[in-house]
Amino acid sequence: MQKNIHSVERVVRIIVGLFLASLAFWGPKNYWFLLGLIPFLTGILGWCPPYALLGINTCKFGKK
Repeated sequence: MQKNIHSVERVVRIIVGLFLASLAFWGPKNYWFLLGLIPFLTGILGWCPPYALLGINTCKFGKK
């Protein structure tokens, strides 16, 4: 598992994931908050399975 997510995108994914997961405590009482775990975990790991399948690598974004 080689990292394929840029550091800025990782931070955004972690923030969005935590926000969605926090819905379990103050939002509607259903299991949709579990979807927040997906962006959170991909942000923590720095690896996104769909990116790997499609050959996308944003780590090189902005590098010359």
